[in-house]
Amino acid sequence: MSDNKSLKAELRTEDFGSAGARRLLRAKRIPAVIYGKNAPVHIILDSREFTNKMRHFSETALLKITVGKKQYECLMKDYQENLMIGEIKHVDFFEVTRGQALRTLVSILLKGNPVGTKEGGVLDQVMHEVEIECLPKDLPAALEADVSALKINQSLHLKDVVIPAGVKVLDDLSKTVASVKGVKAETAAVVEEVVEAAAPAEPTKDAKAKK
Repeated sequence: MSDNKSLKAELRTEDFGSAGARRLLRAKRIPAVIYGKNAPVHIILDSREFTNKMRHFSETALLKITVGKKQYECLMKDYQENLMIGEIKHVDFFEVTRGQALRTLVSILLKGNPVGTKEGGVLDQVMHEVEIECLPKDLPAALEADVSALKINQSLHLKDVVIPAGVKVLDDLSKTVASVKGVKAETAAVVEEVVEAAAPAEPTKDAKAKK
């Protein structure tokens, strides 16, 4: 496993609560937790190490966290950040077990330039992530959806996406992943609506009588 996917941590055995968390943050340390099928493990990360390596983490990256003599394989599931000063306040890790299937969300990346965009259409990505189930060793960084063959008014569905071996999609396969829309037709419809709205209304009988 790449060193960028490895973290060292200390076991957090005291100083819990918001006051304790603030003391840790002032000391450039980050409170975190590892949860999964076993009881949660509260840990402390080095702020500098985590911040430097965090940019290498994807939502499906398997991380090795060493706590004393014990190692955990985890996914980073969530983190809290103080956006005003760019400080990570807390991190949640999910422990995975080799040989045991896990469920998680992975991103969908569109690949290729649709035929329809060359004809004036616009590509619209409808679905950005999908829930899958697989063993940790088969966990993909993302799923690629090839949209190069899409013409105007055509759609690509989840059932059309190539799924890697060992991966099971849990979402409805009939869901639309992406489509190419015809801009000219939509623009014409909008212009027609504007013209109709701007047209003078027919005078009523009362208005005619007053003339």
